[in-house]
Amino acid sequence: MGNLKLRLANKELTIGTWLTIAHQAVVEILGSAGFEWITIDMEHSAIDYGDVLNLVGHIQGNGMEALVRVSKNEEVVIKKVMDAGADGVIVPMIKNKEDAEQAVSFVKYPPVGKRGVGLNRAQKWGTGFNEYKDWTKKVAVVIAQIEHIEAVNNLEDIINTPGIDGVIVGPYDLSASMGYPGEYDRDDVKAALERVVEVTKKSNKSLGFHVIESRYAFLKERISQGYTFLAFSLDFFFLGDRAREEMKKLKEDL
Repeated sequence: MGNLKLRLANKELTIGTWLTIAHQAVVEILGSAGFEWITIDMEHSAIDYGDVLNLVGHIQGNGMEALVRVSKNEEVVIKKVMDAGADGVIVPMIKNKEDAEQAVSFVKYPPVGKRGVGLNRAQKWGTGFNEYKDWTKKVAVVIAQIEHIEAVNNLEDIINTPGIDGVIVGPYDLSASMGYPGEYDRDDVKAALERVVEVTKKSNKSLGFHVIESRYAFLKERISQGYTFLAFSLDFFFLGDRAREEMKKLKEDL
């Protein structure tokens, strides 16, 4: 079993980050920080399939596992990134059991799923399909992104869907679905988040959260709340926040 798959199954703490800048240098720099995995964001970035093929290889080559947050829960989108060699997918806007079952089916080959068979990097360019087919059954990671109040209301069904390894909260979209985009400190949004924590803790699945802020104190807060699958900020916040902070200090000191 892959290291991330095993850690998720054991509900162990695992920390990764988010990639929106399609360059191997960014992967190498983030890899030097000690992240265990990186999620390539195809939903809210200019990253395309050609970039994914390149970035997955660099992530894995730097000792991390490569996840892809796909643009949508759709067969061709998911099978393309899996064929590119991704270790798994984070699927946005999973709202119910049917959505979760569909996501799993697009990752898994028949008879478990309905993924079409193609030969690409994941299958060692046609020389390792049988090995990869077995890997897909045992190691491929499928994470349901919980970012709508409807998903919170259907969370038990989503979490208990066979093939779902865990959930990750998208706080911005969750608050937006309640009419308050970005206001995830509101009491009603907090209540929705608390329900996600409560339901997931009762299951045998990992509980994830994307901590947007680039300061580790925000990550520690989520760890104390019981989150174990944590995405720590993203590339442009790590870059921009540090640059802005240091320039602000310099200007104040001049």
